[in-house]
Order: sequence, then structure tokens, then C-alpha cells
Amino acid sequence: MPENGRPVANFFFCGCVLALTLWNNIKLSEENEFTKNYSNNLIEDSEAKSLPQSDAESLQFRAPNPQNTQSNWTVIENTTECLGLSNISNKGIEDLKQLLSKFNKKSRLQNLTLENIVITWKDFITILEIVWQTSVEYFNIHNMVQLNDIEKQHFNYVDTSLKALTIDKVSIMDLYFTQTDLYLVFSEMNILALTISDSKLLHMLCPSTISPFRYLSFANNDITDLLFKDCKTLVHLETLILRKNQFRELSKVSSMTREMISLKYLDMSQNPLKCDEEQKKHCSWTETLVKLNLSSNKLTDSVFKCLPLYVQILDLQNNQISTIPKEITELQALSELNIAFNRLTDLPGCRHFSALEFLNIEMNQILTPSSDFFQSCQNIRRLKAGLNPFKCSCELQDFINIAKQSSSRLGGWPEMYVCEYPEGWKGNQLKDFHLSKIACNTALLLVTVLIITVVLVALVSFLCIYFDAPWYLKMMWQWTQTKRRVWNSHPDELPSHLQFHAFISYSEHDSLWVKNDLIPNLEREEGSIQLCVHERNFIPGKSIVENIINCIEKSYKSIFVLSPNFVQSEWCHYELYFAHHKLFSESSNSLILILLDPIPQYIIPARYHKLKALMAKRTYLEWPKEKSKHRLFWANLRAAINFNLPVSVERS
Repeated sequence: MPENGRPVANFFFCGCVLALTLWNNIKLSEENEFTKNYSNNLIEDSEAKSLPQSDAESLQFRAPNPQNTQSNWTVIENTTECLGLSNISNKGIEDLKQLLSKFNKKSRLQNLTLENIVITWKDFITILEIVWQTSVEYFNIHNMVQLNDIEKQHFNYVDTSLKALTIDKVSIMDLYFTQTDLYLVFSEMNILALTISDSKLLHMLCPSTISPFRYLSFANNDITDLLFKDCKTLVHLETLILRKNQFRELSKVSSMTREMISLKYLDMSQNPLKCDEEQKKHCSWTETLVKLNLSSNKLTDSVFKCLPLYVQILDLQNNQISTIPKEITELQALSELNIAFNRLTDLPGCRHFSALEFLNIEMNQILTPSSDFFQSCQNIRRLKAGLNPFKCSCELQDFINIAKQSSSRLGGWPEMYVCEYPEGWKGNQLKDFHLSKIACNTALLLVTVLIITVVLVALVSFLCIYFDAPWYLKMMWQWTQTKRRVWNSHPDELPSHLQFHAFISYSEHDSLWVKNDLIPNLEREEGSIQLCVHERNFIPGKSIVENIINCIEKSYKSIFVLSPNFVQSEWCHYELYFAHHKLFSESSNSLILILLDPIPQYIIPARYHKLKALMAKRTYLEWPKEKSKHRLFWANLRAAINFNLPVSVERS
């Protein structure tokens, strides 16, 4: 081969190997890093081989003449290193044998793929033996139908270049055959990687001698817990894929791995696996297992008591886990944990996972994740906790604050973190949720309420003192007590009608004017006006308050002689208060104010605010100093109190 043609040949070779490796479901680069290294080593070993110095022409061949045979192949790949054939019927098997027999150990063909093939068991074994003795390293069979006649066949495993065999979607038409005859052919193969998937495989035998298998995949079959029971010959196995089968007991799975002293990756996802309290007593994993996939099973909280001690990557998503028990074995090497799609109600702490760096807890039942998580998990570099039904309340505030500060460590923030409760916040992102500090700090709230209460009490107390509220309360109490005593002591003597035209309230300092001017001028005509004055009408033995109340109630009007002396009298204040109370309780117009002397506003006490209001709103009579105006004054006052008392009162 010319020197400038060697890179082109290597390019086609590497591309073919990579394409077929991904196509045949081995997918070593995706399953785990150990298998990836293994795949890279295989490719590097192949590329290291020196290609013969010959023309790098594609392998050319012709299918037999259709007139002489029934074969009708479709060539899907045809290069020096890769060959792919499809639509191979049972009648074209002999032609296929002849074609493959042309290859030998010195051929450059390394990748062989057969698709949509119909073949008998005997012919299948024959083709395997032919390929076994060629230069093919990767043999892939997709969608194969085996007609019948499955029986024990001798197979020569010696001296092969084959490294990986992939068989996908096999249909067996023979319903009655010995299962061991089928399994024995594959279990004894001396290759590095074996894949039999989507073929309703029920079992696989343990190799009779130490096996070179480093990669086994039996995904999407019907294999049960009996697989590799007490098997001690898979000492080189590094990757085991048992996804989507019928494994039921996790303890038996752990026992299966006990003798696999090189196993690093185990995929048990999509099985009906369970782990109860009894099973945990029998859990015995290999110590080399570092990556374990137990997703999409039926595992509960007890699974944490049956896990390999040195596992580094653990996938438990889509199970039935509601909490992580406190009493579990510490997984000191665990760095990645996926428990999404479970029933957890809070973020797990890292007391048992001291080396945890990545945690996925999406799609659980977390309402208010604890903010203590970041304190207990100091090594966390990535947390995915979105798509949970968050309850936006005070308890969530600390987590939101930490999330805003550490948004780079929070996967999916803020789009996948949305309030679910309460209804008013539903649909809002957590980053937009905020409550005031006083609403979420109980101590601060109590202090604030206490301060406001003290201020209100102080304000009310000040107002009460300023407006003399205790005095009014005292008067109300005395009024109530007086009315009660009158009712209980003299129920028959209660006045049913008025007895006086007016009750006169005045200060003792103004008594001379009242006795010499007011009373004589109003009672000038005998019997025409009857006035109630405390000196002559208060009943001895009764309290002063009771006498005041009785006189006010028996009088048509109440005359108050206002002066600076009046506002200084305590009893005058009582009389004004009770008269004012009658004014509002009976909706009457019974108050007459006489301003004897001007009263400066500054000398009126605070408790006389009612007097201020009355003088501001009601018309009052002002005593004129000129004698010429006295006659008009008395005429107006007599007219104001003129009232026809009942006949019985007048006669009495």
C-alpha cells in the first residue's frame, strides 16, 4: 500500500469498528468507564497491526447466479475490514457458508454483520465455526430466526480471533429441545464480550472452566434468580448487564456476584426486584463492584441495608423509596446517588454518604427541603432537586436563599423549581417567592406584637387619663347601681311623669345669685313654676348621686348656671354628666345653659370636654349686666321651661 493511502485505510477501519460497536448494542463507552477503556484497547490493538502492503480495494464479490440458486442478499457494508449482509433466507445459507469460507486468519476482515437471517441450529453452529477460524473480531447477528432441530453440537473453541459476539432478537421455532444444548454453546466461548438480548433467553450456564469473559449482556430476556448461582469461573468479568429480566430477590443477586472478583459494573434495572427485612441478612456482594444500577424495580427503604459497601455510583431511581433509614451501613465510597422518581419527603443527609458529590432527587414528594442538607453534605458539587411539589412557606425560605447563593450547584435552577402549594403561589418559580423576615421569624414577630401592644396600651392609658375616662367609668357604675337600688327598693314609687319644671345645678359660690335672683324671678307667681333645688328637694338618707339622678329624671328641664366656679365643682360635673346622659338616652332637649360669668377655655378641665362641646353646639343664655335687659332674660328663661305639669302634681 502506498504511504499516502495508509491513513485513508485506517480511517475507514476505525469508522467501521466504531459504527458497528455502537450498532450492535454492546455500547461499551456508555455502559461504564471500565468497558470504555476495554473497547478503546481493542481498537488500539487492532490499529497497531500492520496492514499488508497491497491495494486497499474494497472486498468485491458476486452473489451466485439467481438462476442457479435461491439466495438474494442485500449488501449493507462492503469494505476491506467490514462486511454486512441482510435478508438471508434459509435457501441461501449454503452460499453464505461458501462466501465466509474464503476468509481465513490472514484476511483483513474484522467486522461481520448478518441481518434478517433465517437459519437452522446446525447451520448456525457451522457458520460460527467458520467465523471462529477467520480474522473476524466482531461478529453481529440481528433479527435471526432459528427454525428447528436444536440439539447438542460439538464446537471447537480453539484459536480464534473473535473478541465480541452480539446476537439480538432471536426467534426459536423449535418448541421442544434441551435447554442445556443451547446454553452450552455460548457459556464455553473463549471471547471477551458476549451479548444475547431481546431473545426470551431463560437461563445461561456457568462456564465449566475459568472464562475470559469481561463483558456479558443478557438484556431484555426472561432470566431469573438462578443465573450463575455459585458460579466461580467468571473471575475476569468486569461488566454484567441484566436489564429487563425476571430477577426478584436482591439478596440472590448479591450472592451471584460474590465470586466475581473483577466485577465493576452491574445493571439490574427494569426488573421486579424486591428487598425485605429477611433478605438483608443474606446480602453478600463482591467488594470490587463500584457502579450499580437498580433503577425501575420495586425496592423500598430496606434496600439501603443490602448494598455493596464500596459502591461509588448508585442508581435507585423509579422505585418505592419513601425515606432513608437512620440505621444503615455507611457507604463511604459513594459519590453519585440517583433516587429520582421515588416517594421521599425531604433531602437525605450525608451522615452515611460522607463522600457524596452528586445527588439526583427529582420527582419525589418534597414539600419543604431542609436547608441543613448543604451543611451536612459539604462535598456536594451537584444537586438536582427540581420537579418536586414545593410548598412555598416560611420553612422553604432558607433553602431558597441558599439555592440563590449556590445556583451553580443546583441542577435545573430556577426553571425546574416551581411552587405547587399554596394555591396563590402555584406555578411561580421559587426564585420569585419571598416573605418578609418578620413573617417568618417567630421571635421577631412576638417582639413586634409585644411592642405594638405596649404602645397601644400606653396610648390608650394616656387618652384615658387625658379625657378622665376613669371618672366616667365611675359615674356609669354609680348610675347603674343607683338605678338598680331604686328599682329594688321602691319599685312602686318610680315616677311615671314629671314633677318639676326644672332642676337647677350651680356652684355654692354662685348660690347668692341663684337664691336672690334666679329662683325668685322664676317662682314669682306661686305655683306657676316648680323648681328642684338640692337644698329643699334632696331626700335625706339617699346618696347624693341618687338624689341628683332622681331630680334630673323628674324635671322637665335641667338648668346649669355656668361660671368659673361651676367648672371647679366636682358635684356640678356629676350633675352635668347625668343630664347629658339623659339628653342622649331619651333624645330630649332638656338642657338649658346660663352663662353667669365668662369662662376662659384654659381653666376648663380636660374632663369637661362635654361642656366644651355643648357650649360650641348649643345656644346658651348669657346673664346681662345691664338691668334693662333683665326682664327680657327672665321672659326667655320662663318660656324655655314653661310646661304644663300633670294635674295631680300641680294639686299636690
